Amino acid sequence: MIHSVAFIGLGAMGYRMAAHLPKHFETVFVWNRNFSKAEQHAAEYGTLAVSLQDAVQADIIFSCLPTSQDVEALISGLELKAGSIWIDCTSGVPESAKNLAEALQTQQVNFLDAPVSGQTIGAENATLTVMVGGDAEAFEKALPALQAIGKLIKHVGNSGAGFAVKAVNNMLLAVNLCSVAEGFTTLKAHGVNLGEALDCINASSGKSGVTETVLPQRVLNRSFPLTFALPLLAKDTGIALDLVRDAKLSAPVIALTQSLIQAASDLSPAESDFSSAVKLYESWSKITLE
Repeated sequence: MIHSVAFIGLGAMGYRMAAHLPKHFETVFVWNRNFSKAEQHAAEYGTLAVSLQDAVQADIIFSCLPTSQDVEALISGLELKAGSIWIDCTSGVPESAKNLAEALQTQQVNFLDAPVSGQTIGAENATLTVMVGGDAEAFEKALPALQAIGKLIKHVGNSGAGFAVKAVNNMLLAVNLCSVAEGFTTLKAHGVNLGEALDCINASSGKSGVTETVLPQRVLNRSFPLTFALPLLAKDTGIALDLVRDAKLSAPVIALTQSLIQAASDLSPAESDFSSAVKLYESWSKITLE
């Protein structure tokens, strides 16, 4: 039985995800490094802004931070409640999840790596896809809390598996983004009407999430709204490439894509949306996708 839930990390995703919890649970704690954001959340959604040490006394503890290093630093030194479950929604490193799961067992706490996909609109509507790694029994106990924030929720394996699936998912996004940038630059160079071509491709075998949403809603209209930062995509593609290397596999497409996304990130302002990676191709070709 879940009596209390906490959410740590009220960024663009976490702020929206935590907003759904009071609809399902009577006691919901929130904490953020910038504590005024926790107080704002409490005023807006009826959560309780508390200290970090108080927050981690909940039955279920969600975290959503930029990196696994942030999560490790946060957890270090904390005294948690025996029997609780820590659900980390960060797009993190699989090895870190394994280490944290092992470390928290000494406090009789289960750790689930549970990254999410669906961007801010999915967080807003509680329709996120959640890929969960960790103890299967802990997953079943935590499921009611996960169902408050997500629509498709899958237990994909042992500790680290959730982070691995998320990294590969985001790598596939990056591969599609790069290939679409190249393909549509080629079409424009040949005088093709990009809008009409896009309709054809989206009714054909070349369609993807990038052609269906990213290209028309972010690139061709030149809006590039910041919902998922390009440096975070570069981080995730780096994790995916590390997984390839750890398995001693050959993956030339993944390796090349990671180098391209990292280059785009290095050459862009930090507050750039992932879709702005296409600007790297535009700078090379002198062709603007619009």
